[in-house]
Amino acid sequence: MVISLSTIYDIAKRAGVSPATVSRALNNQNLVKEETRKKIHKIAEEMNYSPNFLARSLVKKQTNTIALIISDITNPFFTTVARGVEDTASQKGFNTIFCNTDENIEKEKQYVNLMLQRRVDGIIIASCGSGNNLGDIRNRNFPLVLVDRAFPGNNDGWDSVVGDSEEGAFLLTKHLIEVHHHQKIAIISGPPVLSTSQDRVRGYLRALRDYNIKENPEWIILGEFKENFGYQLALKFFQNSSNKPTAIFAGNNFIAIGIIRAAREMDIEIPRDLALVTFDDLEMASYTCPFLTVAKQPAYTMGSMATEFLLQRISGEKIREKRIVVLKPEIIIRKSCGCSQ
Repeated sequence: MVISLSTIYDIAKRAGVSPATVSRALNNQNLVKEETRKKIHKIAEEMNYSPNFLARSLVKKQTNTIALIISDITNPFFTTVARGVEDTASQKGFNTIFCNTDENIEKEKQYVNLMLQRRVDGIIIASCGSGNNLGDIRNRNFPLVLVDRAFPGNNDGWDSVVGDSEEGAFLLTKHLIEVHHHQKIAIISGPPVLSTSQDRVRGYLRALRDYNIKENPEWIILGEFKENFGYQLALKFFQNSSNKPTAIFAGNNFIAIGIIRAAREMDIEIPRDLALVTFDDLEMASYTCPFLTVAKQPAYTMGSMATEFLLQRISGEKIREKRIVVLKPEIIIRKSCGCSQ
């Protein structure tokens, strides 16, 4: 089946009106009589009319498209962030392009440049770097909002919507110490350059200091927010019979899954032999045993709020100061830490 796309000139000829009247009717402007507007809409539908968004964007200098650049859309946390972004953008008439960097800074640079070339109106980014790769955006005064991950200092005036990683890590570690009396607690988290990794280590160390527990540098490991990283590190811990932790704080849900996989291979039972807590909830946590104790971040709200901020910047609203929002996590106690829930 071949579908031919019509122009406003074809519609105008069939309706017996001017192209300008067709344009006003299709844009639902009040200058066209209701009867004429309905007639034009009906003809447009019959003729398979499709608006030329590229031409319109050149006139308006706006594409009504934003980009979301994140590390991994398969991560349930980022999936929910993305849903918050898309829902909010769609409600305001904007389309969203999703980009996965796989925590690769070069890939992130390529996506940023590509989105600028595609003339998107703004970008929401959970960067895998320190912000040094965003020079083009910085120089153009381009609308950009940071989500989940902030940059040290953030002196560029960019809005940011992040979770309180430090407080969440502090509360989880405190629970292991105060309720379950653990003294040997390890942390396995993501890349050291990321604010989320840094903040979670800070929260973990704050809890140790509050309870006069000496930190063990061998138990503070930063690297990747990936399942295999958690798996490999957990195996090393389990194979060290002389000095191994009794509890592990996993920096995110993927790392936690890797630790659980390693524990099963080594016949280590959670939580009897090892307590485990983590950041970010997993839908599958309801089907795994033991259930994971987590610091659950409001991921949907994070994405939605970041989009609201971005669209306000795109619209040209006069907002003098950058907005920094830090959302509190919800601590959900389940069985993996040793509790009976």
